[in-house]
Amino acid sequence: MTALVRASASTLHAPPGFVPAGRLLLSWALAAGLGAGCLPGVPELDESEWLPGGDATNTFTLGNLAYSQPYENADRDDEDAFYSGNSFFTSAWVQGVSSTSARDGLGPLFNARSCAACHLRDGRGRPPVGDEEVTGFLVRLSTGRTTTHGAPEAHAVYGGQLQNLAAGDVPAEGTVTIEYENQPFAYADGQRVVLKAPRYELAFTGYGDVDEPVAMSPRVAPAVIGLALLEAIPEAQLEQWADPDDEDGDGISGRVARVWSAEHGEMQVGRFGWKAEQPSVRDQNAGAFAGDMGLTSYVRPGDDCTSAQGPCLEAQSEDEPDVSDHVFNRVATYASLCAPPARETWSSEEILEGRRHFYEVGCTGCHVPQVTTGAHDISAAQDQRIWPYTDLLLHDMGDDLSDHRPTFSASGNEWRTPPLWGLSALPGVNGHMRLLHDGRADGVEEAILWHGGEARAARDNFAQLTAEQRARLVSFVESL
Repeated sequence: MTALVRASASTLHAPPGFVPAGRLLLSWALAAGLGAGCLPGVPELDESEWLPGGDATNTFTLGNLAYSQPYENADRDDEDAFYSGNSFFTSAWVQGVSSTSARDGLGPLFNARSCAACHLRDGRGRPPVGDEEVTGFLVRLSTGRTTTHGAPEAHAVYGGQLQNLAAGDVPAEGTVTIEYENQPFAYADGQRVVLKAPRYELAFTGYGDVDEPVAMSPRVAPAVIGLALLEAIPEAQLEQWADPDDEDGDGISGRVARVWSAEHGEMQVGRFGWKAEQPSVRDQNAGAFAGDMGLTSYVRPGDDCTSAQGPCLEAQSEDEPDVSDHVFNRVATYASLCAPPARETWSSEEILEGRRHFYEVGCTGCHVPQVTTGAHDISAAQDQRIWPYTDLLLHDMGDDLSDHRPTFSASGNEWRTPPLWGLSALPGVNGHMRLLHDGRADGVEEAILWHGGEARAARDNFAQLTAEQRARLVSFVESL
């Protein structure tokens, strides 16, 4: 099958000249030798910037467990629930009825046997390399049409995502392979970089070939940190950041996502998932239980088998839900309370220069540095000044990153601004720095160069910097 996610080589080149696009006159400022604080929009360093999660920040345990600590300001009850939820998050679920009644019911079709299989040490997944087993990476499927509420319409045979594992004698749905095509990029100073454009091939082996094109969206599992803090950002603040008609003329027109809450049965503001397709941690967890592990819950009581998958239907668990309310609540608390880690390097001369360039080229137009949280059921998430570097809004990122798959109010080109906090710990936690929604970018520099659409001007401004200035900006992002 021909991949639906393709990159166009014609768009991957630096412009012949600087593109201000209503932003700071960076070329003039650099030529004049202006320093930090001399340009509007570049604030002085704040002493709280080393604490991304405010009082909730993990300041004690870094290294490979940097993402796996509870909010430091959590009360005793929430902390107890956190550690209880951790056991369900990390332990493997089993197939069918077993003596492990709290963790049975896996499948019949699934992608992972535990939450931690995708979110290893609560971190980030990556694309598979060669013939290795796919973990932390999946492919959403749909017809390309949407349902009444705007959700992607699941494929009639293969459902909402490709499930490469199955229980017992049930056939798995199929496999995905990835090939990469070189895409050159030239900086203004003549330096060249070669990006890798992924091409995805699906093999539907379990339930026959498909008769119509399948819309696909490859995704890596994001890090599970600071979710309650993001949930506590007031809706009014998101609306204030949004500029759907680009009334200020800066080329950035972020939109608030509107999505269906399975738990509450109504449209709500989307905050989680690569296209902000889930409104809450609980909705996100319910979707992951159902789609990734084939586990039912009171939020998502239906199994993930389609009517065309007879063996899957026959093997469904008779005891529903598979995930008890107690377990569901514990896992939701755990996922909500994984603390963003403190920044170890944040005030050196190199980092401060990179910070200045980050502001100057326009990255903060989407990656909003800081905000104060509002009300939340978890008291530790309330009234915290946090530094997540996101606006949680949908932005058009250009054709090269499009998945051509509408998701609620998000078009194929639109993606939620991912938080940048915790990036400094990613290599230690997961041993890689694969970024963007499908992990195509190997590091911060490549991720920036893939930016298009509303982020094109910032990308082009980055391309106009000197090699040293680009390196400093990258070092700053890697320090977050």
